[in-house]
Amino acid sequence: VGTSGESSWRAPITAPGPRGGEMLSAIRPIRRNPLEFLATTWRRHGDVVQFPIPRPATYLISGPSDVRSILVSGAKTQSKRTLQYDNLATVTGNGLLTADDPPWREHRRVVQPAFHHGELAGVVDHTFEALGPWLTRWRNAGPEVIDLDEVMMEVSLQVVASALFGSDWQANAAGLTKSTIVALDAVVARARNPLAPPLWLPTPGNRRLKSATAALDAAVDAVLDERARGQAVQGDLVDLLIAGLRRENGSVDRSAVRDELVTFLVAGHETVASALTWAWYQLAKHPDVADELAAEAQQSLADGRPGLSDVSGLILSRAVVDETLRLYPPAWVITRKLTQETQLADYCLPAAALVIMSPWIVQRHADVWSQPDAFRPHRFVGVDARGQAGYLPFGLGPRICVGRDFALTEAVIVLSVLAREFRFELTDAGAITPLASVTLRPPEGLAVRVSRR
Repeated sequence: VGTSGESSWRAPITAPGPRGGEMLSAIRPIRRNPLEFLATTWRRHGDVVQFPIPRPATYLISGPSDVRSILVSGAKTQSKRTLQYDNLATVTGNGLLTADDPPWREHRRVVQPAFHHGELAGVVDHTFEALGPWLTRWRNAGPEVIDLDEVMMEVSLQVVASALFGSDWQANAAGLTKSTIVALDAVVARARNPLAPPLWLPTPGNRRLKSATAALDAAVDAVLDERARGQAVQGDLVDLLIAGLRRENGSVDRSAVRDELVTFLVAGHETVASALTWAWYQLAKHPDVADELAAEAQQSLADGRPGLSDVSGLILSRAVVDETLRLYPPAWVITRKLTQETQLADYCLPAAALVIMSPWIVQRHADVWSQPDAFRPHRFVGVDARGQAGYLPFGLGPRICVGRDFALTEAVIVLSVLAREFRFELTDAGAITPLASVTLRPPEGLAVRVSRR
């Protein structure tokens, strides 16, 4: 494909990339394994690739410096009005994850206090409490086979429910998990179907999506109704949203509150669960690292309950989390719509272009990472991952995830508390190909044998 400004249908061609016939023949591989399709396209055509799509002009950007330029320097010249986020918004509404500015900036200001450093001690407490039933069960039972992915989902949801939403949602955690997963699976199915039926058509997929989002709406309504009846203020995220998201007449903007609560439910539990599942997968494949992690936890935590002051001493645990997020970024694809013409090295991207960036690729880029496909957590020992070029599991720039420190703290505590007492061994030594859904998940869960150390 040429790069001299010739046109493919309506979009000007300004960068190399696959031809139309290649794209047509790749439709099934794209739907089956989009990660491999993106990686193969990058390896064949380079860091700036244009797809033969009539409009908008669509690019895959994989160079670490180019991605940083778009997300940081070019943050004011882009929009989240892309198919990816519009599909996700059918579940989350116009929450922080999908909103443009406005209302993004005002909502970010409202929720920010829930994620201040002073709140992290509560995250540690809630995480330890969420692990309590599992600690008791595994201490009192012999070795057993479990789906560790399912356990991580339950634990992470309980942490979110307790830390952000208060006691209101804890009793409904299991039902909320199911509704969330059903809704997100329906969203992914729609996104991968080039002929997705309109939402008003009562197809089985649309009915599942409608039912799941209705369950989420009902849960939020119940919480807001309870608070409106004069329940004592809990000082949690719900109260921050109720106080901060109001209409001009002073009434609570229930729709805006709903969108933010569902956004944090979606973004706050499946992403952390995904990272933890892949961490255990890699630790099971590298028992020497798992043993070292256990020794660190036993020394730093002894037999006691962890506190926030202990987190700084869990250096290898944090490195394992950082390396897992590098290899298995839960948010495996990021998209933006450019609002003005953008120059990247030798390539000009026109206004209204769709830009696709995959942390899965960027975080395995050989220009930045040695042994990019290897699990080497010690590369992050004594290193601030946030300062590493080509590292963006939480995004970059002003739209970086507001819950980053919350998620990192939770993950470090989960790994350390469990590793100090238990071993997790894979029941199947075969490699697992990630399922690229809303997050990266093992398609059949993670079957492990858990036993006492």
